[in-house]
Amino acid sequence: MDAWVRFSAQSQARDRLCRAAQYACSLLGHALQKRGASPELQKQIRQLEGHLSLGRKLLRLGNSADALESAKRAVHLSDVVLRFCITVSHLNRALYFACDNVLWAGKSGLAPRVDQEKWAQRSFRYYLFSLIMNLSRDAYEIRLLMEQESSVYSRRQKGSGGGAPEGIETGGPGDPGTPGGGLPQIALKLQLRVLLLARVLRGNPPLLLDVVRNACDLFIPLDKLGLWRCGPGIVGLCGLVSSILSILTLICPWLRLKP
Repeated sequence: MDAWVRFSAQSQARDRLCRAAQYACSLLGHALQKRGASPELQKQIRQLEGHLSLGRKLLRLGNSADALESAKRAVHLSDVVLRFCITVSHLNRALYFACDNVLWAGKSGLAPRVDQEKWAQRSFRYYLFSLIMNLSRDAYEIRLLMEQESSVYSRRQKGSGGGAPEGIETGGPGDPGTPGGGLPQIALKLQLRVLLLARVLRGNPPLLLDVVRNACDLFIPLDKLGLWRCGPGIVGLCGLVSSILSILTLICPWLRLKP
């Protein structure tokens, strides 16, 4: 009970719960439409989804300032790539929340002249840029961990005097003049790289969760901007999965990717 009280006291937790409920309604509405449910029931689900979306926008008032503060902290990171990716991601999130606040003012009736379609498109563009930066950061961290794992494996091989072929386990380019080249060798290298990637992600749950969460979230702005039409079912499912993973990182802070 104490853990639940601490969780529910966080504003992020309330936003994530509303987000999970919103995308659950989207997924449920799509399923009801496929099954031929009554129009009245479908309308009620859409209205509930709209109310949850509007409530989330209210909860996110002021989040732009938090994102700017996070960007200021990220500027001092020592790693250049991480500093760039995290800072740009937070700046885009700040702009995304600012556009979201304008949308809330328009939908709540405080600013009825707001062009909601235009501001929604702006909001999703900034959201998309933020997710691209997050995935770039994930890819960079995965590459660093894979290089570390490969170097450790190479040192073990040299220390044990093993004769494993060099350049395959480490992923380095093979010599084009060596015998046995061609497609089998390329397939073997690819298989070993995939196994190395799986090992790295399995050994780093925060990074794995961040990759899955960002990848799921990516479908939402792609669909809303018309870049890749996924449909409400896929959007609802991806949004629900990413929301559950976000809630999990709030319940278990050690699963949150740092910095």
